[in-house]
Parts: sequence; structure tokens; C-alpha cells
Amino acid sequence: MASSDGKYQVVWPCGERRLKVRKLARRLDTLNGKTVAQLWDYLFAGDEIYDELESKLRETYPDVKFVSWREFGSTHGLNEKEILASLPQRFKELGVDAAISSMAC
Repeated sequence: MASSDGKYQVVWPCGERRLKVRKLARRLDTLNGKTVAQLWDYLFAGDEIYDELESKLRETYPDVKFVSWREFGSTHGLNEKEILASLPQRFKELGVDAAISSMAC
């Protein structure tokens, strides 16, 4: 809205920060002996990519274990809210130490 002095009232385009910044989780020093969850949105070629990624990671970390993306369901779509909300508990049940989340556009 313009005032008579030629100035306009504007609104900052970024929303108000609602969450406080938290420290990042401690990084793993190795994947050997660790369990890694695979999360995917069922788009593009994640099934092929995860097969290749597993193979390559096992070359460097022969004792790494994987929990397949098939275990979790699509992280995008009809049930995404429920699936994402269930991840902390599912990770605990499955002994997951780390996760790889992939998506396609």
C-alpha cells in the first residue's frame, strides 16, 4: 500500500523462525559394524542406485549392514506423514545407526 510520501509498506518474505537451531548429531567415525537404513521416495531409480551404493560402500566398509528401503515404504506420497513419523521408533527397533535418504525430482 502506498502512502502519500511515495513509500511502500513491505513484508519480509521469510517466515518467522519457529524452531530453535539444534546441534547436529555426532558423526560416525566408520560404517563398519553399523546398520544403515535406506529411505527412498519411490521415484526415479532408487532401487538401482541403492544396489550400486551398497556394493561400493561394502568395498570400503565390509562389515556394514543395510536395512532396505523396502522395509520402510515410500517417504513421499499418500502415507508419507505416518511413515516419517514412525522412523525414530522403526530405527530403534531395527538397530539403525545411520540413514541415507534419497529422492528424485
